[in-house]
Amino acid sequence: MDISSWHLDPAWVYYPSALLLVLLCIAAWLTTLLTVPGNWIVVALAAGFAWLFPQEMGRGVSWTTVGVAAALAAVGEVIEFAAGAAGAAKQGASRRAVALALVGAMVGSVAGVMVGTPVPVLGSFVMALLGGAGGAFAGAYLGEMWKGRAEHERIAAGQGAFVGKIWGTLGKLACGAVIVAIVAVDALV
Repeated sequence: MDISSWHLDPAWVYYPSALLLVLLCIAAWLTTLLTVPGNWIVVALAAGFAWLFPQEMGRGVSWTTVGVAAALAAVGEVIEFAAGAAGAAKQGASRRAVALALVGAMVGSVAGVMVGTPVPVLGSFVMALLGGAGGAFAGAYLGEMWKGRAEHERIAAGQGAFVGKIWGTLGKLACGAVIVAIVAVDALV
């Protein structure tokens, strides 16, 4: 029996694929906590799905949805970068401190996941956020120490980077949640 002669109801292929898309989008969105570009992964997944299941066939994700998702992902990046940099810069941090805050945020996020793994479900994600913010603090602090700044200036820059990282990540996560929602609605409804 040749597989090409099988008659498959398109719904049996489409809806499991759409559900898999939504689950992968949620997983990709959560990687934002690890400083991975999760929102862009969601956009790529939506684009791949729009290509595989063109709306002209009756169901699928529209290219308009992919475009809106890409615009929201860009907004999320701007929010994250602006909040993180502004947090440290507002306290008078040097460029070196801001750059080290970004590196520290990446390292801290990964370390946070490892520390939070024993706590079921939310532990890794909460610790990734706090680890990233702690890493941003440490990076800004070290950057200011390297510049020879006073202790109170180091702490102020670190606190600014800490708060900025949290607000930036939360803003980027909010944009990502909207992206996942519009992709899910377009794919499933």
